[in-house]
Amino acid sequence: MSVQPIRIFGDPVLRMKAQPVTTFDKELRTLVSDLTETMKDAPGSGLAAPQIGVSLRVFTYHVGGELGHLVNPVLDLTEERQDGDEGCLSLPGLTFDTPRAYGVVAKGFNMHGDPVTIEGTQLLARCIQHETDHLDGIIFIDRLDREQRKAALRAIRDAEWSAENAPQVRVSPHSTFGRAF
Repeated sequence: MSVQPIRIFGDPVLRMKAQPVTTFDKELRTLVSDLTETMKDAPGSGLAAPQIGVSLRVFTYHVGGELGHLVNPVLDLTEERQDGDEGCLSLPGLTFDTPRAYGVVAKGFNMHGDPVTIEGTQLLARCIQHETDHLDGIIFIDRLDREQRKAALRAIRDAEWSAENAPQVRVSPHSTFGRAF
């Protein structure tokens, strides 16, 4: 039950497909608590377990006053589309207009193993899709068209937190990622 370092773009765990949760125990409840505290501290609208270095299919969200989590999500997306600004705690300070489904029905479990269904549109739908993508090793910039993706990669390269711009030793309240020469 503590704030954890958030992994930054370039960390390999962000590109790995997370493993399904098979045991609903105290360890899982601690993970959900850590995700929630870290997300609120950042602050963010959602946070997936791989973003704190845990390769399990779990995420938390806080959208429109609704705070929750989902374990082993399976999504049913509407055909209707929406575009909107999207950012990511693993790409600090960057936002890009990202296409998503307008609505979602997400099925999974809570931290106690009880079945859960979350239905949402607009921002909640965007958040659920974004966090589920993290569980599949997908980062929102992967959803951009070619030109936007090139712009995003340039912005990442120029970002203060980018590996190319990192000081010899870097300390961040949201990342233990650092380089020493």
